[in-house]
Amino acid sequence: MPAEIRRTLLQVQITQIEGGQTVPVPTKLITALAIIKNPWFGRGFVENLRPEIQDVCPELGKLLTDMILDVTGDALEGYGKASVVGMGGELEHAQALTHSLWFGNQYRDAVKAKTYLAFSNTRGAAGCPLMIPLMDKDDGGRRSHYQTIHTNVPDAPAEDEIIIALGASVGGHPLHRIGNRYDDLREMGRDVDNPAGV
Repeated sequence: MPAEIRRTLLQVQITQIEGGQTVPVPTKLITALAIIKNPWFGRGFVENLRPEIQDVCPELGKLLTDMILDVTGDALEGYGKASVVGMGGELEHAQALTHSLWFGNQYRDAVKAKTYLAFSNTRGAAGCPLMIPLMDKDDGGRRSHYQTIHTNVPDAPAEDEIIIALGASVGGHPLHRIGNRYDDLREMGRDVDNPAGV
């Protein structure tokens, strides 16, 4: 059964001034989200979530990816994903739809990414915060692209809904000046080829 989509939203934020300083190249944050009916709502504890994952995720992943790329084109640098399940669902329902390769690989493959998709998943009522962490699509140690998109939808999720979202950036966070993980690793005498530092 395909996703029952109530609404899609596309948000674009452009930052031109940060910390009282003009941003030489304005940075852009993009959010594409879909409000869908929770396919497991009202069914009690469902042991196997995979049939619905395989039905819903490819469609949602492609839809949201296309919405993002319509704005960014080839300029996309950072990316991430998030989901919020309504209070009548389980956190596992939100995670099921965003942590599946059936969903994430639609985005990852389209932008030829080399890193995993940063993520957040939560449960909440209508209007609750939705936060999408971002990281560089090609370089997990590029700290300039660690950002978080903060947004919400005033009337979603309803108790029987899930918000599924993708985020993107064109440019890093404005006027970044904290260096990157490679600088830290080098100064600490650690392996610069291991940006996770583990």
